[in-house]
Amino acid sequence: MNNFPLTYNEPLFRPPSEGKSLIIQATLGCSWNKCAFCEMYTSKQFKARKEEAIFADIDAFIPYAPQIRKIFLADGDPLVLSTDRLLRILKKLNDTFPNLRRVSTYASPINIANKSLEQLKLLKEAGLTLLYVGIESGDSEVLNAINKGETYQTTIEGLNKSKSAGIDSSVMIINGVGGVKLSHQHAINSAKVLNATQPKYASTLVLTAYKGLEHYKNRYLGDFVEMNSTQLFEELKLFIANLELESTIYRSDHASNSLVLKGILGRDKELFLDQIEMAIVALML
Repeated sequence: MNNFPLTYNEPLFRPPSEGKSLIIQATLGCSWNKCAFCEMYTSKQFKARKEEAIFADIDAFIPYAPQIRKIFLADGDPLVLSTDRLLRILKKLNDTFPNLRRVSTYASPINIANKSLEQLKLLKEAGLTLLYVGIESGDSEVLNAINKGETYQTTIEGLNKSKSAGIDSSVMIINGVGGVKLSHQHAINSAKVLNATQPKYASTLVLTAYKGLEHYKNRYLGDFVEMNSTQLFEELKLFIANLELESTIYRSDHASNSLVLKGILGRDKELFLDQIEMAIVALML
């Protein structure tokens, strides 16, 4: 695809694992767009794209149709769209790309919960098989401080609802997002959410203040004290120590992570804890 057939509405984001996927923008921006830590869509006003524009983007790839196997629906949370509209988009994708194996998108727990179980099952049957869910934290106090619009309970509710419909989830936790004060409860309750939902994929990344720490503090609802490297590792260690997962594929290989961990939880839990402890010791030398 040397002559790329469409122009995206920038900025454009996708999960690292969707690097080889065709990206189709069903929405522009994020319908929530209030999270203290997130700058992804602050330059955009949320908008649901017209179906004819989405379909035109899909048609632009007809010459490459046999090569398309994975599609990521952007931008921030297309699941906010009506089920009927999403089903029409999914039908168009399946009709256009004969070798399509997977359609995925970002989703918030509340937007998942706002769909009925039957609606989610219809979306799964139409090919939506993976949701990327930024949990950020399982602790309600942390979630309130970062203005996530979620709670411990809504997070579990949404994830388990999509799981009941047969849709896999890939969840993300932000190491250090609650600062020093809320670190312990952030780690413990984030582990509890994962234990209660048993996602197929999980990852951790480290808080990065893209516009500077003061900007993050001004958006954070409370007193935020940044964590140092040792404290971040201690928080990660506490989080993993409290996980009781059966077969979740786990990664901490985002650019923000100074320690790369890859494996399956719980099989590799003790290995991860040993590696984190070694990293903590190394910082003390």
